[in-house]
Amino acid sequence: MKFMENFRRKLAKFMYGRYGMDHMSKFIIYITFVLLLFTLFTNSSILYFIALIGLLYTYYRAFSKNISKRYHENEVYLKVKYKVLGRFNKFIFRCKDRKTHVIFKCPSCSQKIRVPRGKGNISIKCPKCRIEFTKRT
Repeated sequence: MKFMENFRRKLAKFMYGRYGMDHMSKFIIYITFVLLLFTLFTNSSILYFIALIGLLYTYYRAFSKNISKRYHENEVYLKVKYKVLGRFNKFIFRCKDRKTHVIFKCPSCSQKIRVPRGKGNISIKCPKCRIEFTKRT
């Protein structure tokens, strides 16, 4: 018990002022793990080398004392991640919504308009340009 408490205290003292793990580091670790699994089955030295570089870069980020730069890198990663996830979620929502709704484009301004399916011929008024047009749902 005394040994573990002493070890934790020394590790906390060592990590003081260092950046540690963040979302980007965790993502790199996951990718590294997947690449290492692929190297078990393919015996590819290139994949192993890329995984090794990823692992070393993760340790470099975790032990770095340049906190502001690592924070900025993580912010850029999160922006890209949420942009990709937003597009993916939008695609999934449209696929699920396809059963109950139809999306039309306004003939004048190309605004997308979501209309319930199965209503027959309806008159649609564009919320952007106020043009009215008729479509069959």
